[in-house]
Amino acid sequence: MTQANESDRDRATRSTGANGTGANGAARRRPTLRMVADLAGVSTATVSYVFSGRGGGGSGVAEHTAARVHAAARELNYRPNRAARTIRTGRSDTVQLSLHMLSDPWSLAVAAAVNEEANRHGLTTLILADGDWYAALDRVESDVAYLDGAVDTDDGKRKLASLVERGQRLVVFSETLEPEGYDVIRSDAIPGCHLAMDHLLERHTAIGCLVAEAAFRATGRSRYTPYVERLRSRGLPVIPSHTATFTETQASAFTAAVTLLSQPERPTAIYATTDFAAIAAINAAHMLGLRVPHDVAVIGVGNTPDARLVSPTLTTVGPTDFYERQAEIIVARALESHTEEPRLHDFRWSLVMGGSTDLDTPPRTPRLRERDA
Repeated sequence: MTQANESDRDRATRSTGANGTGANGAARRRPTLRMVADLAGVSTATVSYVFSGRGGGGSGVAEHTAARVHAAARELNYRPNRAARTIRTGRSDTVQLSLHMLSDPWSLAVAAAVNEEANRHGLTTLILADGDWYAALDRVESDVAYLDGAVDTDDGKRKLASLVERGQRLVVFSETLEPEGYDVIRSDAIPGCHLAMDHLLERHTAIGCLVAEAAFRATGRSRYTPYVERLRSRGLPVIPSHTATFTETQASAFTAAVTLLSQPERPTAIYATTDFAAIAAINAAHMLGLRVPHDVAVIGVGNTPDARLVSPTLTTVGPTDFYERQAEIIVARALESHTEEPRLHDFRWSLVMGGSTDLDTPPRTPRLRERDA
């Protein structure tokens, strides 16, 4: 081949070294779709079909041809232009998650389940770090967005309606919102919280509450409400010193649990309004030399995967198979060729037994006491 008729690919390859720079050290020119087509010996239309996800099958592109295109792309270090593809196909192949407290085991379990389901279908999961979910979603395109922090207020509904009108598919986790152009995942915690208190009241009368500050201060019903209601229904007092509040960190929950369990007249059981607070209570009890559940029983709320990882395992309340089933709903919305009617998906709660309230198990002496002995 003479220099007069060599292709763009040949000139680019000849003028660059193995490290991607030219003979004079200049940065290598970004490979183009045309260069991939030349190297694979196919048309640019074929390359476009392959990288749009249509290679093989009904597109008419044979598998061996698609493999040749991918091999050429790897050799040239070619990356498809995702922005151009989004404009052309109307799809971004992304699922966005807006999780208001990422350190919570609940949020981590949601993210893990959605990511696993999305990967099965060739989608990418993005987690929004911006606390203002509306501003973030207004700037970034996705095939579906999941929100766990949308509030049932006029402003919240207006923002959701604006995103729907723009064409953004939404799946919203809410115990009060109704489907208005978006799916709603409903998992009402209050009945489950009643189950948790009923379980503790079978054997305990001195029950403490480890409650999130927001729930404690709420003017309406919250996860703190069943604690007060169930105690009063049994004629038991609501003792102020038996309630400790925490903010949205595990360290705060641990500190609150230590305070609760360090009292001279400490409770014999703890109702925690989240699983991560319940796990913090178990760790606090161990540090203080208390046996769980024989010195203090602990129950959580949420049925997160972490409930099975603590020792003893955590008794909790929550829906079963929630994370996997929710992930399927979210990803199915992302894959739709046209938007179906919005739906309400209701997940009922049940009691999930663990060792943290099972007084029939042999007591385990905490490590702290073993060392002191």
